[in-house]
This record gives sequence, structure tokens and C-alpha cells, in this order.
Amino acid sequence: MPKSASDSPTLAPGRKPDRDKPDRDKPHHDKPGRDMTASPESLTVAYDDNRAVSALVGPYGQNLALIERKLNVMVDSRGNHITVAGTRDGCETTRRVLDALYAQAQGGHELAQGDVDGAIRAVLAQGSLFEYDAKVATSSFDAINLRKRPVRARTPAQDSYIRALKHHELVFGIGPAGTGKTWLAVARAAQLFERKEVDRIILTRPAVEAGERLGFLPGDLREKVDPYLRPIYDALYDLMDARIVERALQSGEIEIAPLAFMRGRTLTNAAIILDEAQNTTSMQMKMFLTRLGENSRMIVTGDPSQIDLPNGQVSGLIEAMRLLGNVEGIAQVHFKAEDVIRHELVARIVAAYEGTAAAAAAPRS
Repeated sequence: MPKSASDSPTLAPGRKPDRDKPDRDKPHHDKPGRDMTASPESLTVAYDDNRAVSALVGPYGQNLALIERKLNVMVDSRGNHITVAGTRDGCETTRRVLDALYAQAQGGHELAQGDVDGAIRAVLAQGSLFEYDAKVATSSFDAINLRKRPVRARTPAQDSYIRALKHHELVFGIGPAGTGKTWLAVARAAQLFERKEVDRIILTRPAVEAGERLGFLPGDLREKVDPYLRPIYDALYDLMDARIVERALQSGEIEIAPLAFMRGRTLTNAAIILDEAQNTTSMQMKMFLTRLGENSRMIVTGDPSQIDLPNGQVSGLIEAMRLLGNVEGIAQVHFKAEDVIRHELVARIVAAYEGTAAAAAAPRS
């Protein structure tokens, strides 16, 4: 990789700096097991664990490519050495991201692109601190610890959402698709169930067709509702052991029910999730919220930009957001396009649609 004239030379593997060199020339962030030389325009990092470095780089270098795009730097890897070129701030931020990801990889965590994106967001949110610890960086966002694997927040909004789920009995997660609203809600419900803090998980969703004509659905109640709750099923099986999920479904400890079947019930000792709440009517939302019983947790998720109700019908989610915004004990967490953690194109798609909606609303206002 070409360097500018101001670049300082990279230390060869195994070579140590001259002992008579002043201490001020030694980087303040040098740590045992890692060799680094930095300048305003470039730096090289060497890690000890080759397996963790391989996970850090990713298949065909895709993790480093994502870091390049997000932080506007150039990253190259040779063996266990990673070289970064760019601005001083860009190189330092990249080093911190690499340290955070390396710490995760050493812990046996398989790094996906969402983890890389989350590490970048965490480092940027932490700011330019003089002292930096990669282990602190990887745990700066809150997490939901499950038997199968931990689920850690990847954005500040997700961090706020997890903290709200832990400290409030009723939480609204509101925002566009791909921000992890339902995923984290299911993770929290699974955690409560595994810890025996609740006796059951209740999953519900309004059965409103999104423009398609599904027609008559054969089978029992669960088979009729399955198509509407497939995203929640996917999250359950990904976060919990499949045998436990199947056994809980058979015993009724995990219950799948249409929203209309909630009427007249009092739900105690349960973690209750209402997904796609933007498609509830005002009466349905009021009915659902008043089902909350003793020692229960209720999570409501929805995207106000994807309402499939008939024209003129008021969304129960929007009304509840307005009426319950200042009620003690209820938390509302709002996600935005920048919180999307799916494919990076999804964030651009959501932003484009939001921009179009805002432009259309401007003349009316």
C-alpha cells in the first residue's frame, strides 16, 4: 500500500524498538501480544491469535471491506498484520473497531457483518477517549444473556430498548423494519422464560392482510395463525433450543393466538408480545393493553409507516403513542433509518421512503 512521506516505518514481526528511544515515542495504547506503529496517516496492528484474526477479517475480507466503506479508510491484511491508511481520526477509530472485534472473536463469537456494523456504531458512540479498552468497548452496549447465546445491542437505540425492556413492564418499540424491534422483544421474553421469572410466553399479532388475498387457511388454530407469526417463530428457534421451543408449544407454555382471542382474558405471569401493532384498531389496542396482569411484561412493536388498515381507520399504535407518552411505568423507544441492522441497502431504502413521505407531507402542513 502506498504511503506518504510522513509515514513512519512499520516494525517487522518480532523486532523490538531500540531501548534508548524515549518513552514518548512508544504508542500509549501498546498492549502485550500486539505490535503497533502509528503515524497521522497510517498504522499497522499485529494480533497473536491467528484464528481470531481470520474471523475478524471475514470471508474474502468482507468485514474489512465494510470497515473501509463505513470509516472511509483503506485496510489491508497480511497474515496476522492489519494495516490501516487514512486520516488520523479515521485510523484511530478503525484501530478501536478492530480491537473490539478481535476481543469478540477471541471469545468465540462468530462475526457477522451486523457485528462489524455494531462495533463501528459502539466506538463512534463512545467518542474519542484518551484511554481505550477493547473489552469495555464490546460491552458498552447492554445485552440479553440467553442459554444459547448472548444477544447484544448493536446501536444506541437498541441499547435504550434493551434497558427499557429490563426496567419497564410495558414497552413500545416503534420504528422501521430491520431495526431489531421484534428480535430483541423475543430475546427478552425468552430470557424471562428461561429464568422462570414468567411461566409462559404469549405471542400475538393482528391478522390483517398486507394487500394479498390469503383466502381460506386450512388446519387448526396454530396452523391458521402461523403465516402471520412466522418472523416471531424464526426468532424463537434462533434464540432458544428447538426441542425446548417444540415442547413449550405443545404444553402451552409458548402460546400463539390471534389478537381477537385476547378479549376477556387476564394475562398473569407471562411475557406478552404484540407484533405489527400498527395494524391494530383503537379498540383492539385498548383491549390488548388492559389484559396486563400481575407479574407480566408486555412488549408492543410496530412500524407506523407500514399501516395496512382500511383508509380512514385510525391505527391503535399511533393513538396509544399519543395517549400514553407521559404515563409513568411505560417506555417508548423510537428507532430510525440509521438503526437498521439488516443489509446496508435496507437503511438506504428506508431513508428514501421516509424522505418521500416527508416531502409529500410538507405541502399539506
